[in-house]
Amino acid sequence: MTAIASSSRQGSHSESLDSNVSHTPPVGRIDQDEALRLFREASLFELGIMAEETKRRFHPEGSPVSFVIDRNVNYTNVCNVDCLFCAFYRHKDDADAYTLEYFQIKEKTQELIAAGGTQLLLQGGVNPDLPFDYYLDVVRNLRRDFPDLTIHSFSPTEIAYMAEIAGKDLSWVIQQLIDAGISSIPGAGGEILHDDIRRKVSHKKVNAHDWLQVMEVAHGLGLKTSATMMFGMMEEDWHIVDHLFQVRNLQDKTGGFLSFIPWTFQKVNTKLEKLPNPPATGVEYLKVSALARIVLDNIPNVGASWITQGLKLGQTALRMGANDMGGLLLEENVVTQAGINPTRKSVEEMVKVIHAAGFDAAQRDTAYNTLKVYSRG
Repeated sequence: MTAIASSSRQGSHSESLDSNVSHTPPVGRIDQDEALRLFREASLFELGIMAEETKRRFHPEGSPVSFVIDRNVNYTNVCNVDCLFCAFYRHKDDADAYTLEYFQIKEKTQELIAAGGTQLLLQGGVNPDLPFDYYLDVVRNLRRDFPDLTIHSFSPTEIAYMAEIAGKDLSWVIQQLIDAGISSIPGAGGEILHDDIRRKVSHKKVNAHDWLQVMEVAHGLGLKTSATMMFGMMEEDWHIVDHLFQVRNLQDKTGGFLSFIPWTFQKVNTKLEKLPNPPATGVEYLKVSALARIVLDNIPNVGASWITQGLKLGQTALRMGANDMGGLLLEENVVTQAGINPTRKSVEEMVKVIHAAGFDAAQRDTAYNTLKVYSRG
């Protein structure tokens, strides 16, 4: 991981979110058939070794493991998409439905800044009562009040909805968000990028093509983004592999993904809670994480999802291709509703966890620029 001095305002311009990803496909990369064979037949140990080899193309031996001080602010839980896997959403007439006003978002952001945070993640439901100006006003106000903040916000699903309510195309909507002050886009809502699965669990949500289209347009306008995968619902192994290759193919075209983060479906309190298949295991998570690192040979960072998988599995993933531990979790409301109760971590605690896994630790910003290194020595 290269330490890059961050001398400009972190959130002011999308151009500051840069990476060293080449658009030239690596020589000897595996194809989709080989990836599926590895997923089905290779041992966890073999996948881990291959994933570590791929990781070292971006992060040589001895590179620190990174983390970011961030906060997830879920500005509304009102949503009309009704995903079967979501325990967070409410309908607007539910007693516990809410939509935050700007002063509430500002208070939460002030707490983030006071904790040394650099990244704010805004995500909510698809609330049919919110006009496009709501989103623009929130971003403009945040940029005015916190000029150095990285506003890493709004999933492709939310942005597609904004285009619908504004009656404009994606390019116009995303440019308006850029002009308001947005810095980058998170990869939420990817789940499994195959419509066989999406029709079953989230038929009102953007389809796989539209999710990728939002990302492609954003990349074309200079925004960097992340990509994700949530697995362990009712997909088959080839769906997982197909998802990875759709992400890889778009990255070959645009170079706009900075990171990829997989995690497992948490079914408590969801409409899929009574699925007959057991939840994905820790071994399955590690296999998917390692395979992602092998396949996504054009994306520089793979995150270990300690929030859903726990710290021990997160540490293990760092030895199987992952290089980042994500955020400190100053606030989290979505997976908490699904029965996961991750504990907020301080910088000191996260550094200790990373050191215990055998790595130096580094605080980063959203662009994976190193802000501070914490050496084990």
